[in-house]
Amino acid sequence: MKNQKNVTLRIGDDLLEKLYYVAKSEGRSLNNQFLLMARNSVAYYEKTKGKIDSAKLREIREEMEKEISGDEQ
Repeated sequence: MKNQKNVTLRIGDDLLEKLYYVAKSEGRSLNNQFLLMARNSVAYYEKTKGKIDSAKLREIREEMEKEISGDEQ
């Protein structure tokens, strides 16, 4: 996959352990489990609210980059 980003996530121990359990029981790494859930979330959003317009994505790219890099803190 091109242009992958590293994202830090704050998550409680109980939820993390349960997600790890689900991932392992499904034969996935924790990272791949998060990617699957993210893809499913976006697919559900687009199914129920309409496809996300690529022009809107370009508009928020700079904001997203700042948030991911921690510049807004």
